[in-house]
Amino acid sequence: MKKFNTLLLLLLASLALHAQSDRSAKKAEKDAKKLRKISLFREIEEGENLYNREFSGGFRLNTDGWTGFLEMGFRKSAMTVNFFQFEFSEKKDPKQDRSANFVQTPNFVISTSPFVYGKMNNFYQAKLGIGQKRLIGGKGNKNGVEVNAIYYGGISAGLMKPYYLELMNTDGNPDSRNFVKYTEETKDDFMDKNMIYGAGGFSKGWGEIKFNPGLHAKMGFRFDWAKFNDIISALEVGVNAEYYTKKVQIMVNGDSKSFFFNAYVGLQLGKRWNK
Repeated sequence: MKKFNTLLLLLLASLALHAQSDRSAKKAEKDAKKLRKISLFREIEEGENLYNREFSGGFRLNTDGWTGFLEMGFRKSAMTVNFFQFEFSEKKDPKQDRSANFVQTPNFVISTSPFVYGKMNNFYQAKLGIGQKRLIGGKGNKNGVEVNAIYYGGISAGLMKPYYLELMNTDGNPDSRNFVKYTEETKDDFMDKNMIYGAGGFSKGWGEIKFNPGLHAKMGFRFDWAKFNDIISALEVGVNAEYYTKKVQIMVNGDSKSFFFNAYVGLQLGKRWNK
């Protein structure tokens, strides 16, 4: 009987030790997983940014217009990222100003739709280019800012669209109107502010677009303040130059030119990942 009790006690002690060992092993595995998650989180949040793919889009305000763009980046090394960018822009003359007319009718005064007096053409650009982003300073921690220098260039398709006005007939009747673009034959009516009822609308003139090929290049600095390295939240400032093979005239009384130079500031949002 004593031998049986001794064997039973040894078996219970062995089972208790095994259970304790199993709990310790599970706890160690759980702690190891937690440490790996913490390490991964810190890498995503604060570590060196080494993601090999990124995609973003944004909007820029230029000193001579606006730009919307999409960008796809491919990491070349720890310091550099090559990227392709598609942009769509509009150039605006510094002299252009939107205003409205007030037309007197027998019973009341009508405020016309806003228009740009003396505008001859809208000038849009569809651009495609390749560039490189080079790291100047990393974030260091989640509250830091990553600073990159960028340089970029490519081809540009200039799109010249005639600007239409809605003009009242010569009798001044606001209910009798025509859509007119600037030509030698229409210039007197086109420039007569008293006849203007408003802008012709965005849809007018697309069937009359003239193609003007060109080249463009830019350089600047990008400041990425995103808390996580897999997120892109950046402010970009820089300068941009464009040359077109044909001269561009936006305003009737403005200069026609082939070369454009502007400064810009832009906001960019996107995502990074590993392929």
